[in-house]
Amino acid sequence: MQREPWNFLSPWMKRLFYPVALASVTFLAALSLSGSLNFFIPSWMLPRLQAVDFNLMPAAQAQIPSVGDAWKQVYQKLPDFPKENQYLSKETGQPSLNNTLASRMIRYHIYVKGRPPFFRLDWKLTLADYLGVNEFIEDASYPGRDALQSNPVDGDRAAVQKLNRAQRDALVQVLVELFNPGAATGGKAPASPKPTPSPSPAPVNPGRGSADLLK
Repeated sequence: MQREPWNFLSPWMKRLFYPVALASVTFLAALSLSGSLNFFIPSWMLPRLQAVDFNLMPAAQAQIPSVGDAWKQVYQKLPDFPKENQYLSKETGQPSLNNTLASRMIRYHIYVKGRPPFFRLDWKLTLADYLGVNEFIEDASYPGRDALQSNPVDGDRAAVQKLNRAQRDALVQVLVELFNPGAATGGKAPASPKPTPSPSPAPVNPGRGSADLLK
């Protein structure tokens, strides 16, 4: 059974991991794209960093949801995605309706696995974990285990395994667009159509007697 190296971190340190990692990736990517730090960054990482248009990030940050609220937008865009929110809260004994499959998957992706939320490949790796074809999901580190009376990990894996390929692809697309709004248009505005040049008027050949008219 594989253990993650950050399991020893306290909860407040894990909450700090995401903003610190985001700032670090942004800083390194800005340097690498300017050509100042290419020799410090492995070649396999550069395509991922270059996939984000960092020039658009300041304007897009207001549109990026917080990790705690992103799951709500997932269900707004994918209302048929399984909620799996029938588990009882340890505190109240009532169903914890806001503790959904989408919220647990996002927290697992970012806080447990430490994967960036901007790239399609990383979300596919997370889905592969749920499908049992990538890394093993440890029960002890799965989100919801502390707040719910029963660990939802088995039910979540079963729910994801019931999704077909089109549903999984739609989920990945929504998650990428939530955290990287530039991915929806590739970070570029649509090109405006070029105006069609008007045809030049054909030259008129002067007929006979034109010289007499100019006198």
